[in-house]
Amino acid sequence: MDKSWLLNRSWIHESRLSWKYETGVEYFIEYVIQNANNDMNGKFFCPCVNCCNGSRLELDVIREHLLCDGFLKNYTRWIWHGENIDIPTVSIETPTQTFTQEIDMDDQLEEMIRDVGPKSFQRAHMYESLCSDSEKPLYPNCTKFTRLSAMLRLFNLKARNGWSDKSFTELLELLKEMLPEGNTLPSRNYEAKKCPRCGLSRYKKKQDDSDYDVSTKGPPAKVLWYLPIIPRLKRLFANGDNAKLMRWHEDERKCDGQLRHPADCLQWKKIDSMFPHFSKEPRNVRLGLATDEMNPFGNLSTKHSSWPILLVIYNLPPWLCMKRKYVILSMMISGPRQPGNDIDVYLTPLVEDLKMLWEKGIDVYDGYSCESFKLHAMLFFTINDFPAYGNLCGYSVKGHKACPICEEDTCYHQLVNWKKTVYLGHRRFLQPNHPYRRLKKAFNGCQEYGIAPIASTSEQVYDRVKNLNVVLGKLKKQPKEKNI
Repeated sequence: MDKSWLLNRSWIHESRLSWKYETGVEYFIEYVIQNANNDMNGKFFCPCVNCCNGSRLELDVIREHLLCDGFLKNYTRWIWHGENIDIPTVSIETPTQTFTQEIDMDDQLEEMIRDVGPKSFQRAHMYESLCSDSEKPLYPNCTKFTRLSAMLRLFNLKARNGWSDKSFTELLELLKEMLPEGNTLPSRNYEAKKCPRCGLSRYKKKQDDSDYDVSTKGPPAKVLWYLPIIPRLKRLFANGDNAKLMRWHEDERKCDGQLRHPADCLQWKKIDSMFPHFSKEPRNVRLGLATDEMNPFGNLSTKHSSWPILLVIYNLPPWLCMKRKYVILSMMISGPRQPGNDIDVYLTPLVEDLKMLWEKGIDVYDGYSCESFKLHAMLFFTINDFPAYGNLCGYSVKGHKACPICEEDTCYHQLVNWKKTVYLGHRRFLQPNHPYRRLKKAFNGCQEYGIAPIASTSEQVYDRVKNLNVVLGKLKKQPKEKNI
């Protein structure tokens, strides 16, 4: 009987009720027994879809997990159970034959990244850093090892021999000293896993403090909570189900002339005609930005202000666009006062990411089509009330000329007793023969004969504001001179 399906491990993708899958599980158990280390104490890593090689269990329990829950689909290199992937040739002895396969580490980098270890290696947000490490030499003029290949081999040894983090740190410290100067090998296990930091202090620095120390505590500096959107988009596309939903507007949307999705609106179609390079890729993301002030404490008397910046993905089906799972919290502006027009300063990191997504794009792995592609994104429109609109666009929404459409032709009325301005004249935008134009008592007591003003084009608006001197940030108050 041909047992190639057993040796190439295609049985992993079979149904758990098939005899091929059950035979493959028994083959895996036998393989673990033959290649087990003596220091495992009868417990091994469980490769089921729930444990993901994160728990060490007895073989009987592992067999039960594999038959009930399923085998981890992309775990085809059994490095956690004795198989070595860092040598040119891998031999697997079976009762009937010997299976030999050539492995090229450079060519199999994509597969190794997805196969090694816990699920964190499978996520797309790690792909960029792993690729950069795969090109960085271990030390200057090193042609044999990169930072990634060296760490993969060391982590392979650590996992196969059950080393503790302490012993692995001691090994890294020793290798760091043995390698030439300028090597990129981490000196500690924690350093190999921790996130990069800018190195600046989180506290304010006094201007007259010449002996300033980064670790010295003091008054806290202003902090902006920014959650980068690029890793979130990569993780979204790394999931096959979500990646399929991101092209729903192109593949499954019903086109019958009805307005069922933002893709049916004129604005979407106009952008497609203006930027065909963007519209030809249906996976390119169109985002809506929503923001408003909220009180996190539920107490109206508090002065604390919080402005969440949310991004809505309009590639998704309409019943999923506003689900909490798919709404991206990209920024939280928190402080004793609202940001006001200075919100431009806070939005700078988000704007920079959006510009990069629009101009250059990012390399993203599509879990549905199992391929990488260049992803672009654009800010489709914003969702906000009128005061927040004024902050976002830098337009004054107070006073007699507050309407950004009517501008000089804004129809206003000043309430004398209440010292407030109300804006009338909305009936000007109706059709000339609309019955509301003839109503009096329901409105301001007069019929409406006015004509709707013509909105300025983007070029006209730019010509009016291009010479304005815009200063971002809050201006410092000048100290008043005291009479002596």
